[in-house]
Amino acid sequence: MKPLARAVAAAATGAALILAFPPYDLWFVGVVVTAGFALLVRGQSVRNAVGLGLCTGVGFFVPFLPWIGQEVGPIPWLLLAGLQGLFFAPLGVAVMLVQRLPGWPVWTAAAWVAQEALRGRVPYGGLTWGKLAFSQADGPMLGLASVGGSPLVSFAVALAGGLLAWAVVARRVVARVAAVAAAFGVIAVGALIPTPELAGPTATVAVVQGNVPELGLGFNDERRRITRNNAEVTAALADDVAGGRTTQPDLVVWPENSVDINPYADAQTRAEVSRAVDAIAAPTMIGALVPTPDGRNVENTSIVWEPSSGAGQTYVKRHPMPFGEYIPFRSIARRITSAVDQQPRDFVAGDEVGLLEMGPSDIGAVICFEVAFDNLVRDAVSAGADLLAVQTNNATFGFTPMTEQQLAMARFRAVEHGRTVLVAALAGVSAIVGPDGAVRERAELYTQDVLVADVGLSQARTTATTVGEWPEWILVAVAVAVTAMAALGWRRHIDDHADGPATPAVTAGLR
Repeated sequence: MKPLARAVAAAATGAALILAFPPYDLWFVGVVVTAGFALLVRGQSVRNAVGLGLCTGVGFFVPFLPWIGQEVGPIPWLLLAGLQGLFFAPLGVAVMLVQRLPGWPVWTAAAWVAQEALRGRVPYGGLTWGKLAFSQADGPMLGLASVGGSPLVSFAVALAGGLLAWAVVARRVVARVAAVAAAFGVIAVGALIPTPELAGPTATVAVVQGNVPELGLGFNDERRRITRNNAEVTAALADDVAGGRTTQPDLVVWPENSVDINPYADAQTRAEVSRAVDAIAAPTMIGALVPTPDGRNVENTSIVWEPSSGAGQTYVKRHPMPFGEYIPFRSIARRITSAVDQQPRDFVAGDEVGLLEMGPSDIGAVICFEVAFDNLVRDAVSAGADLLAVQTNNATFGFTPMTEQQLAMARFRAVEHGRTVLVAALAGVSAIVGPDGAVRERAELYTQDVLVADVGLSQARTTATTVGEWPEWILVAVAVAVTAMAALGWRRHIDDHADGPATPAVTAGLR
């Protein structure tokens, strides 16, 4: 294949990967893409592997992240897509090199995990959107989440792909058949892992979706209307409880940004929230923006509002998203795009794990994009959460795939930790997700709704919760070690041929 054609094929391969994620949910595409990527970089030079990796990464992230520019234009979207695509360049080199070693499908899968581990940490705390694992919410490998979390599921997807690639290049028919059988075995093993059954206490929960007056960033101009919407839905729920039409909830969850006017300082907002919570007579988690003491910045805060007594325990978002919630190097960024001024104040990170007592539950609180980060969710469960709540505001992203992609992550976390997950979205999609990852109740985009269900509470720990980051670090260490081994072996091979004519494969490796 000519270089240009190979580069186009790499970009197309990356673009195809979006089909594995919501709203398409073709989970098997992740396997096919990792197989295709291995074949594209196989036998290439370092320079070519870098270029092919970059083409694949950019080819994936450009069509995968357009919702980033939904309200602020294409520049932030394209910059972020390009930055994320860069991480595929070293992945291309690693996958090319390790194919020189025995058992290389295992090593290529470890390389994928290492790429995701790095991308999920740098820069500015990283971005985990687009992990292979998050494409498997409807796939048979999802069960592996309870054993080793997202690293193990990503590893399984890439391993199955590597085995299929091996089947293509193997010379012997027996080897090809064995590789295909092994790939299907990896895919099937997750289905053999039982999903947790919650046999302990239960709680009746309510998830409120108040909706917004209009789409896009304009909803920020209607902050009182948004709080009133959530209060009215809650009051209507209280009427249904009083009329015997629904069950009295033990706890209620409002969305992120459901109270954008500081309820500690604004008497009207405080009174409106208190009336609604007193009416439903259940502790209610609201989402508020609370100014810092100096008033220059804000904290994205979950507040447990108690009937009669008002504001109580709080959780401050630990991982604000760069450029969305705070602007690194603001003066420099403003020279690139004026869109930074749409975020005039920076969100300040909290430093305490989100564990809040609400009625019969110790609820693990994560806010919006935090559901995408393994450690933030695991910290809450490890601290004692028997239920998880994800408060989110997707109103600025319209009818883009972002909302369904985030819901898929919540479903993944449910299986990973064996917990019911409550997703409270300002304008949708709100949902109640069982510990098996199934959506029990959901509210559609841009509607007012309330979801009520009896859910199980659990203090049991899955293997994934217990082992924490160890599977990821082990796989990263394996990837680094085998890539270094392959590179050193390659170098020795080159040195051994230094006194004689080099083969085309060797000279290609020097380019």
